[in-house]
Amino acid sequence: MLLRCLESIRTQTLQPSRVIVIDNASSDGSEAAAAKAFPEFTIVALNENCGFAAANNYAVKIADDCEWLALLNPDAYAAQNWLERLLDAAQRNNGFSVFGTRMLMDNDPSLLDGVGDVYHISGLAWRKGHGMPAYGRFEEPVEIISPCAAAALYCRQGFLAVGGFDEDYFCYMEDVDLGLRFHLFGLRCLYVPGSLVRHTGAALTGNHSDFSIYHGHRNLVWTYIKNMPGALFWLLLPVHLALNIVAIVWFTLHGQGRVILSAKWDALCGIPKMWSKRHYIQKNRVVSIGEFWHFLNKSLLLGRRG
Repeated sequence: MLLRCLESIRTQTLQPSRVIVIDNASSDGSEAAAAKAFPEFTIVALNENCGFAAANNYAVKIADDCEWLALLNPDAYAAQNWLERLLDAAQRNNGFSVFGTRMLMDNDPSLLDGVGDVYHISGLAWRKGHGMPAYGRFEEPVEIISPCAAAALYCRQGFLAVGGFDEDYFCYMEDVDLGLRFHLFGLRCLYVPGSLVRHTGAALTGNHSDFSIYHGHRNLVWTYIKNMPGALFWLLLPVHLALNIVAIVWFTLHGQGRVILSAKWDALCGIPKMWSKRHYIQKNRVVSIGEFWHFLNKSLLLGRRG
């Protein structure tokens, strides 16, 4: 997957000024294979797997001469004009600091993998359009609350201003958390339908593995605590608590009770630290509660694809 991803970068119509590959302590020969096949790229090998959030933050520090940061996961394969379309959108839309990609399922590109993240009033998040037929849908640029960081463009200055990815998350929900902070700090995100990638998705961790359930459901709680502003936090807290109870029951009935309970316990243990982060975020919030409410999904059907 990594070599295919890097080849899609090498063949871009608009070449990036730098390509940085962070090897998160892989053990399958990925680092050596990438260095041999793509000697023009910078390969940085870490001594331990520090997670998606910390690895990307490290890459951002290295790219200190770049105005724009294009993130691409190893299981995401960019169309040849992917970067050109993103940078063109950035130049044409000065009021936006983040740009999201139109993601197709790699095993069936007639279906959407997603066109940006949706954040529900309960604190649940999902990719808008996931699994829907791609033809004729979501073909116009529109403001979204957050892009999927598997393929997205960020203004480096804005990325640093909001604090980057939260490294306590390790992985999962860190892009939603980052997108919410961008939004709360008044930095807007635009979906760019012409910027295409094919995405495998959860290629290494699995959609319903213990690993993904633990990190996703722990970080779901932390994201709500940090970012839900003002009176909305208390107004919607019963909905958030109900979501967590339903999740515990659901995964317990499906044989994953231990991991979901561990996720929620560790989420509770992390509340003091997240509450401290909440103080900083809410102190620097510039959008009104009404504006934030406008972008929340209020569907009664959780996880709806649209």
